[in-house]
Formats: sequence, structure tokens, C-alpha cells
Amino acid sequence: MLALENSQIRGLMLLYADQIVQLRGNQKAVRSLLDAVELENVELQAPVDCEEIVLKKYNAEFKHIVVLMGLKRGEEKIQIKHTPVRLNMDNAEEIAEVMRKADPEAWGDLNAAARHWQDAYMLGIRHEDKLVSVGLTRFVDFGSNISAIATDKDYRGRGFATSIVSALVQEILKNSRMALIHVLEDNTSASRVYTKVGFKPYKRYFLMRGKRTN
Repeated sequence: MLALENSQIRGLMLLYADQIVQLRGNQKAVRSLLDAVELENVELQAPVDCEEIVLKKYNAEFKHIVVLMGLKRGEEKIQIKHTPVRLNMDNAEEIAEVMRKADPEAWGDLNAAARHWQDAYMLGIRHEDKLVSVGLTRFVDFGSNISAIATDKDYRGRGFATSIVSALVQEILKNSRMALIHVLEDNTSASRVYTKVGFKPYKRYFLMRGKRTN
């Protein structure tokens, strides 16, 4: 959906996977677009200055400032110490378990039936036959977003995440001009990994998950 004023686009909204909402634009546009959302439960991303507008409609169970980082083709610093393997939906429960353990706040209720994994390109690293690190993306011509990177807390600091991010970037840049990734602003360890591979901060957004207030 678009928010128009005098034939000019002032904002836009994308809804997908039944509960994920992306909002962009000025406060007036975001308020107008949010009025059209009838979802009871949402995972929502909006401009930082629109946090108050969002929280009038939804009670936040989870909220953070998230940083969008970008990496243009030619700026990548590929570092693959551990070679990842390709995963598929047969590995869905293993993937979900790694993600739940890696970040219970964000992914604690994740289950293997997540429909939006169906078309994802997924990589993982095993240690002694146990899946300990995973990464997911979808390929888009203009710029592909790495939608999740997770490493079991007991296996961090070994270069697993760096290797997976590097391998995903390699695949993305075969067809896209840019790779994108989001990171919570206070997740300094993840930011270091992404910066090491070549990502640079681009914009900050308000991210929340919650239920409708009325």
C-alpha cells in the first residue's frame, strides 16, 4: 500500500507472512497506513520517529532499534574458515532449534512449520554431526536480504557465523548488486561479524513484536 499526498508518495507499507509489517515514510503517512492494518499480532518495522504511533495501536512484547546494513558488490571481504553446507526443509526442526537457543527473545516461539522458509536459501555448519550455526536468505535481483544468522551460544567465537555470512554474500552477489542484513543496535558481536565481511550501517528502524491494544 502507498500513502499519497498531492500525487506524491509519502509512505509505503508491505504486509507478508500473515503478520509481518514493514512501514516507511513520514509520521503522517505511517499513521494513515497503520490505520489500515487489522492484524491482531504483528512483527512490525517502522521509522524510529514513529515508535509512539505504533505503540498506540500495539502492545510490544519485544522492541528494539534495528540497524539496516548494506554491502555493495566489490566491497565484500569473504572469510570462510569453515565450509557451510546447503540445508533444506528436511532440516527445518534443527534450524529452528539453533535459532531458538541462539536468541530466545526473538525466536523462542519459532517452529519448523514456518512457511516463509519454503523458498529460502539456507546454509549451516555442523560440529561433530550437530548443527550449530545457520543462515538464511532469499535472492532478489536488486539486493538480497540475509534474513537470519544464528549460532548456538556454546559454539560462538569460532568463526562459524563469519563463514556463513561470507558464503551467503558470495551467493547473493552472483545475481544481486547488493547484500543487506539487519542487526539489533545493541548486538555488538553480530555487528562486528557483519562489518568484518564488509557490511556498513545504512539506516536505523524501530522493530517490535506484539498484540493489538483494542
